[in-house]
Amino acid sequence: QVQLVESGGGLVQPGGSLRLSCAASGSIFSINAMGWYRQAPGKQRELVAAITSGGSTNYADSVKGRFTIFRDNAKNTVYLQMNSLKPEDTAVYYCNVKGLTGDYDLKFPFSSWGQGTQVTVSS
Repeated sequence: QVQLVESGGGLVQPGGSLRLSCAASGSIFSINAMGWYRQAPGKQRELVAAITSGGSTNYADSVKGRFTIFRDNAKNTVYLQMNSLKPEDTAVYYCNVKGLTGDYDLKFPFSSWGQGTQVTVSS
């Protein structure tokens, strides 16, 4: 199994910054894509940002220019640097990691989710 532990959420004023982190551990053979999603009350979960093993990134239009996703492959950790935060960024943020679990003889694909961390942007 692969476990994800998120940290870094909290309360911040509009215009402020937060950095989220998500560390993956367990039986990991390789990690492909890592991403951040968010879900606001009464809304569907949406993709915020994603990064591939090669470093290619993808962002939701609403966060382009304000959020940056990056990863530390040695630590199996993905980060989301959030700047110029707005009240509409308020949501529970979840990380998602996709890859292969197992060993050289037997591998299976996995897709694991973090427990979620609350981000509240309010004055």
